[in-house]
Amino acid sequence: MKIHLRTVRLELAEPLRISRSTMTARDAVWLGVEHEGVTGYGEAVSSVYYGLDADTLVRLISAVPLERFADPESALRALPCGGVPAAVTAAVESALLDLLGKRDGVPVHRLVGTPTSFPVPTARTIGITSLAHAAAEARRLAASGFEILKVKAGSSDSEDDVERVRVIRDAAPRMRLLLDPNGAWSVAEAERLLPRFAALGVEAVEQPLTPGDPDALGALAEKSPLPVIADEDAVSLADVRRLAGRVQGVNVKLAKCGGVHAALRIAEAIEGSGTDLMLGCLTASTLGLAPAVHLADRARWTDLDGHLLLAHDPWHGIGGADGFVQASTRPGLGVEEVAAHEDVA
Repeated sequence: MKIHLRTVRLELAEPLRISRSTMTARDAVWLGVEHEGVTGYGEAVSSVYYGLDADTLVRLISAVPLERFADPESALRALPCGGVPAAVTAAVESALLDLLGKRDGVPVHRLVGTPTSFPVPTARTIGITSLAHAAAEARRLAASGFEILKVKAGSSDSEDDVERVRVIRDAAPRMRLLLDPNGAWSVAEAERLLPRFAALGVEAVEQPLTPGDPDALGALAEKSPLPVIADEDAVSLADVRRLAGRVQGVNVKLAKCGGVHAALRIAEAIEGSGTDLMLGCLTASTLGLAPAVHLADRARWTDLDGHLLLAHDPWHGIGGADGFVQASTRPGLGVEEVAAHEDVA
């Protein structure tokens, strides 16, 4: 098998501010794996939080010895890639699944055990922004067909967060609301704020506490008026096993857990524990989101809007602009590139 890499810049439609940073763009590395005239694709995106820039991703992906394998099946059996970040394993697996599906004429969701695909409502993120802009976005997204909004919190003034949720609730009264402080609060702050957000009809809260103390997160979840979903504290299968039954949900991002099969192992580990699955994502193109969309039937909460935050999505094939994503019935990931880009890696 042969590989080729391409690095592109993904610009956001508007800056996305969360509790720890503001993002305006990120780099994506596209991996193509070719075998017997068929090419499968995967994407890894840069992340300051995970310490991965584009050059590092290119170097790490290039070091994966895919050329040693006779076919995509044998390469898939060799995953995860030892000693590399989960984002690299996820991108390699994506390309191999896309290749295998295209070769056999089968969509990825059938390869992993889901016979049919159907539209799934996805959350749409509203960052830490002005009250007027938040309200306008809520009205616009409700009119477009969205049923779920994820509101970022963790600004320096917690009253600003409360008011943002309040104006969003007023602007879109039928919208389901999720809250995400990205680990910005102490235990005392969370205990003070969560009842106020519950009174505003928020459905669940992601990672309210600073990551690194899963016992504190579990203790908060036990008495929280809102379901608590672990994110930054739920990276690996081992992390999730420690939290299963102690929190109400875990946010599984393929780029942090290691791909489709790693996510399936997590889903199996939490089954029957009282902890539900959320499928999340990083800001990425449709190519990067597609593998998770093929798993969307397994999740209680779906937050797969990373491609919708871009000024221009260079791939298409999973929808989302109307508030619903759906895995394609075409072979492989079922996505296509919109326009050619220059090779820079």
